[in-house]
Amino acid sequence: MTRNTPEIQNDGRVTPRLVAMALTAALGGFLFGYDSAIINGTVDAVREQFSLSSVMLGFTVSCALLGAALGAWFAGVCSQRFGRVRTMLVASVLLAASALGCGLAFGVWDLIWWRLIGGIGVGFASVIAPAYIAEIAPSKQRGRLATLQQLALVIGIFLAFLISAMIAWLAGGASQSAWLGLEAWRWMFLSGLVPAVVYGILASRLPESPRYLVEKNDDEGARQVLINMVGMTPGESTENKIAEIKATVNLERRQRFADLFGGKFGFKKLVWIGILLSIFQQLVGINVIFYYSTTMWKSVGFQESDSFMISVITSVTNIVATIVAISLVDVLGRKLLLLIGSGMMTLSLGTMAVAFAQSVTVNGEVSLPGSWGMIALIAANLFVIGFGASWGPVVWVLLGEMFPNNIRALALGIGAAAQWIANFVVSTTFPTLADLGLQLAYGIYAGFALLSFLFVWRMVRETNGRQLEDMTL
Repeated sequence: MTRNTPEIQNDGRVTPRLVAMALTAALGGFLFGYDSAIINGTVDAVREQFSLSSVMLGFTVSCALLGAALGAWFAGVCSQRFGRVRTMLVASVLLAASALGCGLAFGVWDLIWWRLIGGIGVGFASVIAPAYIAEIAPSKQRGRLATLQQLALVIGIFLAFLISAMIAWLAGGASQSAWLGLEAWRWMFLSGLVPAVVYGILASRLPESPRYLVEKNDDEGARQVLINMVGMTPGESTENKIAEIKATVNLERRQRFADLFGGKFGFKKLVWIGILLSIFQQLVGINVIFYYSTTMWKSVGFQESDSFMISVITSVTNIVATIVAISLVDVLGRKLLLLIGSGMMTLSLGTMAVAFAQSVTVNGEVSLPGSWGMIALIAANLFVIGFGASWGPVVWVLLGEMFPNNIRALALGIGAAAQWIANFVVSTTFPTLADLGLQLAYGIYAGFALLSFLFVWRMVRETNGRQLEDMTL
């Protein structure tokens, strides 16, 4: 794309208002993490409640991901037509309805339906948060602000694990009756009502994205957001920024899904890179840790209370790793962080596969002998560190910034949809793979981690420090 607009000397600065805007948008990531992880503590209780097979359990856990793929696909269209803020409000309503419906579910198909609804909300939130943050952030700070979504996501995972553990402890187990005659696992789902409502209230107070306002011919509204919220100085820089946005927005108005196609294999090369980044992020098996960790550790000899605590510790590790990513993403750049993360994940997942291969059965109980249990725990947390400091946040940063303005919303939606479909495949197949042996599952994930290194090395280009208007196919 060739632009004839003047160069922008100052595209904004990090102000308290800008940080507040980014944090509010990032609450979509919090709900994404919370809704995804809250299922962890309910898995065994739901299996017992509805007498589910491994295949049916896998589908019940992962069906929300199909909804998330659908939500991600349409989130771009919705944000273009109705605005970024209204899209956040839709996500809030869907997630609140899902929390209530899952908590009061009377059968497995009822539960599946409400998880699908929640998944659509998660899909909306997962796409709109990085898009909105990328559109309001100055180019030099965009990486750090964009990783706030991932930080919020991992905090959501942590709180979901912590609240699940507390509810189970107070009730004496996830299957036990708690308050108002409802089982503890139902209260785990109902707890999601609170963050969904808070998200909706705070999002309703956000200003619209300057790019959306320009698209709707509200130049004055965009100017006020750039000055008052984004921290740009009134005058030439602001006017040049609006001119640049207008140039790309005018192109956007003529763009359709057809503009994503035209490459050798259907989609254009950059669109395929976004899709494959999303797929590799999931094929390393990260969400197996967050969806099934309590069940997984129980399956190799740990007690339920210990398994809950291990999950909480793992989620804290994930938070620390994400903070590391925030400090490094604009220093080392996106590509180098991904390469480092792929290397760490390959080694740690391979170690987990070897450790689980040592499991033995004594008196009908499976356990890891000697020091292999500790080795598996350390490797699992090193895997989470490798992922959390790289692929977790950086993929979302790239998806929010790597595409040109004229296809960003649509390409981001497709990339996110591909991510959710890959997540669905991994999460659905894990119970069956676990029945065959955890060493097989983690050996496969280690293989994909190695492939992700080769993919990034050959195909991904650096976007650090570039303005959104400068991204090209």
